[in-house]
Amino acid sequence: MKPEIENILPPTLRGLVRSIPEPLTAHLEEIRVRLGRPLEVLSADKVLYLLPNGTVSKYYQAAYCPDMSDCEKLLSLVSNHSLYALEEELKRGYVTIKGGHRIGLVGRVIVEGGEVRHLRNVSGFNIRVAREMNGVARKVIPFITDASGTCHNTLIVSPPQCGKTTLLRDLARCFSDGTEEYVTAKKVGIVDERSELAGSVDGIPQHDVGPRTDVLDACPKAEGMMMMIRSMSPDILVADEIGRPEDVTAIDEAVHAGVRLITTVHGRDLEDISRRPTLSRMLQQAVFTRFVVLSKRLGTGTVEGVYDAAWQPVTEGRVHAM
Repeated sequence: MKPEIENILPPTLRGLVRSIPEPLTAHLEEIRVRLGRPLEVLSADKVLYLLPNGTVSKYYQAAYCPDMSDCEKLLSLVSNHSLYALEEELKRGYVTIKGGHRIGLVGRVIVEGGEVRHLRNVSGFNIRVAREMNGVARKVIPFITDASGTCHNTLIVSPPQCGKTTLLRDLARCFSDGTEEYVTAKKVGIVDERSELAGSVDGIPQHDVGPRTDVLDACPKAEGMMMMIRSMSPDILVADEIGRPEDVTAIDEAVHAGVRLITTVHGRDLEDISRRPTLSRMLQQAVFTRFVVLSKRLGTGTVEGVYDAAWQPVTEGRVHAM
């Protein structure tokens, strides 16, 4: 178990998590802590429950159920014993800790003037284990770069938890580093709205995003893209999970400013995303000249195909054999 995660777990939960067998720990993706409900972990696409006797089971009936004391201690450790310091993070519903791990929070939302002001009575936590996988971008780079080594405007299409953020992060690293085949080193700007790509803590990226990469952490994508263009003049802009109308407007402006884009969207395939009104106009205008479609068919990060602006497969290589 990664020490950054152990350090934020109260003793009871820490002991139970430590009892997870090593093969499962190596592939641990999430720890779900819910007040009064079974303690759950997700590992290698398997949902398992932690029992009070230190074993794991695929059945929840005998699982350990965290109590109020567990939740209060967990929140205290996550906040380093200062909830006031986490006021902004609580409003967003997640906290990023050292190592780039992200903790989602649920509870009672306080709304004022139509805006979320605070999150109280926190009763649920989703501890998402961050793992860097340097090198996963190598399988797609030859298909999304031109002869000069410059990337196409690329949209990664993927259902949740199929590796899109991991791939996006490694693409940023590769284009920033410039040492991979087919790649020319570029200035990269990451707009990390949810602190997942760079996993920044106090503005410092916890993940390797490359030597020429600048990061705007916890900044809304639309505003961040314009800020990045004005202040840091990136060659490539990277952002995760577009979809709002303001995101589309910002992408239009970025493209006309001569900046290349690599971003992601939730969806099963190209037909799926074409039905979304906010994206259909961009697709019709061929803003993106490469699409990478991911799935879990052969495991997390399976590349189902790489397509051009006309949705035709890019055949410079054996995409399915990569």
